[in-house]
Amino acid sequence: MGNHYVYMIRCQDGSLYTGYTNNVERRLQMHESGKGAKYTRGKGPFVLELCQSYTTKQEAMQSEYAIKQLSKSAKECLIQEGKIKDVAAKEL
Repeated sequence: MGNHYVYMIRCQDGSLYTGYTNNVERRLQMHESGKGAKYTRGKGPFVLELCQSYTTKQEAMQSEYAIKQLSKSAKECLIQEGKIKDVAAKEL
């Protein structure tokens, strides 16, 4: 397992946020405290829907970018499947 992660959280309003981190627990605490991404401020509490580890930061960042290009329904499918798969490889 790597120490680079792409995660998806569901905001209280039902929207999804995708991000990269090297420490999932710390990053979720930042979102909860309002010090995470600007998008998530005031949208908590959050539910961690999906988290995938990568061996390199480059792989994780490519996957994050590819996921952010997907529609909400496609992101919901990833959550249903329970894994991110090789989204970056398919999109790039």
